[in-house]
Amino acid sequence: MNVILIAVISLGAIGLISAIVLYVCSKKFAVHEDARIAQVAAVLPQANCGGCGYPGCAGFAGACVKAADAGSLEGKLCPVGGASVMEKVAAILGMEAVVTEPKVAVVRCNGTCENRPRTNVYDGARTCAIANATATGETGCAFGCLGCGDCVAACGFDAIRMNPDMGLPEVDEEKCTACGGCVKACPRHIIELRPKGKKGRRMVVRCVNKDKGPIANKVCAVSCIGCGKCVKVCEFEAITLEANLAYIEPQKCRLCRKCEDACPKNAIQAMNFPPRKPKVEESSEPKA
Repeated sequence: MNVILIAVISLGAIGLISAIVLYVCSKKFAVHEDARIAQVAAVLPQANCGGCGYPGCAGFAGACVKAADAGSLEGKLCPVGGASVMEKVAAILGMEAVVTEPKVAVVRCNGTCENRPRTNVYDGARTCAIANATATGETGCAFGCLGCGDCVAACGFDAIRMNPDMGLPEVDEEKCTACGGCVKACPRHIIELRPKGKKGRRMVVRCVNKDKGPIANKVCAVSCIGCGKCVKVCEFEAITLEANLAYIEPQKCRLCRKCEDACPKNAIQAMNFPPRKPKVEESSEPKA
């Protein structure tokens, strides 16, 4: 009987001491979360897409509070919620919302089935990641779209689909939230987030081939050959040429479309512009 009593008392003492130790540790090492984080998180769309650059909406809420304490929300944007959500966030934090230009995913490859002929058959797992790691794909271009649709699978907003006739992904700009999921999923980096531009208009070099001109020209009818004609005609220094590939800086581009006319390969595309009016040829007959 005494043995049982001693055992009970010993266990009780151990439990009491453990409880006291845990209580002291919980107080000493407690992490006090700013109440504003929960308030900001409550107005976020909870898509947890990572497009903001942080691990989910909770991470973004914490970053916003930290940025507000530093004095500015510049650079903070919820791509899913957009300006309306950021206005609510700013109001909670007692700051003015920073106007951020909306972005959209742009496919920088125009290697359609017609422009980029298939030279072989890929018979492996139908994912771009595996196809890129094991082969060049079904065409001679080692830079262009592989057509397996990893970007489609990565999009949580049904904003991108594969066009079966062209063999390329197409972005629905009305649905695209610029979350960046498709950008991260593409192993060849042909998808880029670019500013939407005024009225959705943009000038884009739809090619990422960095091979020298003759090689790029051989594998795709609309590849950039690095001739530099677009660079020469641009009056705003918006185009750079590096590694045999032209690139248009959206912040500098003034949408004059001179580069589009100068490109001998039609690698530069004017997106969402109205159709051009046909040029009226002047009559060569002398006036009366």
